[in-house]
Amino acid sequence: MDRKTLCIDGSFRTREEGDDYIIAGYFAVFNSPYFIYDDLSEIILPGAFDLERDGDIRALTNHDTTLVLGRTTAGTLSLRADEKGLYGEIKVNRLDQDAVNLFERVKRGDVSQCSIGFDIIRETFVDLGENREQFQIESVKLWEVSVCTFPAYEDTIVSARKKDAADEKERSVKAWAERMKKKIKREG
Repeated sequence: MDRKTLCIDGSFRTREEGDDYIIAGYFAVFNSPYFIYDDLSEIILPGAFDLERDGDIRALTNHDTTLVLGRTTAGTLSLRADEKGLYGEIKVNRLDQDAVNLFERVKRGDVSQCSIGFDIIRETFVDLGENREQFQIESVKLWEVSVCTFPAYEDTIVSARKKDAADEKERSVKAWAERMKKKIKREG
């Protein structure tokens, strides 16, 4: 499995609950196409997240493992999958100036996007016709969620997904050829 990142506008909100600062929003939205490049997209299907299996997930800033905002095992990150997608709430440590600064940036609307880091366990490649293709992600191993300034696919990830699409097409053509050979054998 290769680690992937997926980026969206999380439309994060902030709130204060007593002494707690909270950053909340959707880290992933189901059935919403995320474009890798013009004609290749991927969607996350409902049921892709198994948060009990995934266990200890971290909330990070910009995927930086030195800027941990929260953690599920510490009770400072809560995640749940609902009918819309993967929703999360981060309890910000008010004694961590980096975390408080991020809270204020989200509060002002300067930072509103997010990304998730995961491994794909199961996906289906679909030819949508008209030279459009899509990976439909059915199951993932979630490692982290990140509040990001510039969430975007890195060139290496785009290249890897393009190669995945090419490999999938090649497998489909080979499978079709094998089916045709068997059919000709039976009819011949």
